[in-house]
Amino acid sequence: MAAGPSGGGRPRGNGPQGLPGISVTGRRAATFCLLLVGALCVQATRVQVFEARDLDRNSANQRLVVERYARPRGDILVGGRAVTGSLPTGGRYAYERTYTDGPTYAAVTGFASQAYGNSQLEGTEDDLLTGTDGRLGGWSLWDAVSRRQNPGGDVYTTIDPAAQQAAMNGLGDQKGAVAAIEPATGRILALASTPSYDPGGFAGSGNADQTAWNRLQVDTDQPMLNRALRQTYPPGSTFKVVTAAAALAAGTVTDPDAPTAAPFPYVLPGTTTPLVNDNAACDRPGLSLDTAMTLSCNSVLGWLGERTGLSKLVATAEGFGFNDPRLDMPVRPARSNVDTSMDPAQLALSSIGQYDTAATPLVMAMVAAGVADNGTVMRPQLVDRLTRSDGGTVELMKPAVYRQATSPAVAGQLQRLMTDVVENGTGGNARIPGAVVGGKTGTAEHGADNSGTPYAWFIAWAKPAGSDAVPPVAVAVVVADSDATDVTGGALAAPIARAVMRAVLGR
Repeated sequence: MAAGPSGGGRPRGNGPQGLPGISVTGRRAATFCLLLVGALCVQATRVQVFEARDLDRNSANQRLVVERYARPRGDILVGGRAVTGSLPTGGRYAYERTYTDGPTYAAVTGFASQAYGNSQLEGTEDDLLTGTDGRLGGWSLWDAVSRRQNPGGDVYTTIDPAAQQAAMNGLGDQKGAVAAIEPATGRILALASTPSYDPGGFAGSGNADQTAWNRLQVDTDQPMLNRALRQTYPPGSTFKVVTAAAALAAGTVTDPDAPTAAPFPYVLPGTTTPLVNDNAACDRPGLSLDTAMTLSCNSVLGWLGERTGLSKLVATAEGFGFNDPRLDMPVRPARSNVDTSMDPAQLALSSIGQYDTAATPLVMAMVAAGVADNGTVMRPQLVDRLTRSDGGTVELMKPAVYRQATSPAVAGQLQRLMTDVVENGTGGNARIPGAVVGGKTGTAEHGADNSGTPYAWFIAWAKPAGSDAVPPVAVAVVVADSDATDVTGGALAAPIARAVMRAVLGR
């Protein structure tokens, strides 16, 4: 029989599995290619679906920065006036952020920089300001199909421009901070930190912006530190308001005018160390709470705090905002601290605002505001409303109760104690003609062996004389570094608080 066309008797191209025309090597190559295609599909799905959000927010993703500055940014407004703007550049980033009175409002606005990101309201409200907030979108089908970017919205703050300017003028060249609150609503009226900086100095991405940024990073005065929100200080004798509230609520003191059993000298429990006073008039036993607050007597308030007990003192402090790590407004401040585990000696020191007790000016303003509002502490609020570019409201912020720190009866006693401090004691520099002012001074020692320049504190509230309404302003001032010879709360911080309160009362 003749041979087949191929010269052999075996069927042509039939492999072991009987698949015509495909060799073993070909099948393996096809299988490998299919696996590669499958792997590519899996990887594409992982990147485009599951990791899309993280990649969008990656700081190395320059596409987002280009998009963010491809159109004018929405504005931040104070007193109805924009304190920010957008300037066309003609470069890769089409618009650059600008600031009006940048150093005055830096503690409020923060910064928005093409090279260095954003902070404060520029950060927390970035989606709204850039137009990417989903609440800005309309119902237009064409907008959805074309993916048209909405114009950036605007942020209206609660800041009172007169109060803010008074705070900045009062602080001047000193290191310090001011926080002022409207007690009945929690609206923040002033938020100042000095020394300050100009956020417009590094808003772009050029060499000049880099130079300005680098200069700020090495500045030992830390002008970019928001001392009103992000820095805690020992509150010193201003914390005695909290201690007095705890003692009155617990019944440790029932009559602020009656003599107490406070000894003199008061030796810290478990030690041989007496708790000394800065005022010689305090050096006698049995002083009343009113006298002790008016003269700012360490021995009496330390003894009262220790007698009241750790749990009650901590609970009262937490009612005013201490130990809360999430006190967002919407910017998040540093956590103010009162230790929850202390021995009696440490508790006595904490009761006069020393030991490990530390507070932001914001929280100390909340203490003053809570007393002014009959024991109710409102949640602090920096934003009044968010709007679209055409003025339509996106969100209107409403006052919200934070906590009931103490009863109205105790708050009324505290109001009288604080008024006596201003009228008859260490807070005389805060008096305002035609107004009732209640306050408390504080001079907090710090550093190794208390060698550092003391922190000068003053917290206060004020209302027009004869008014039965909740005082319209409460304020906390700290001066952290000054060349003054009299470094006390009454001498340095009280006049600044007076100026801020007068600005609010004069509206």
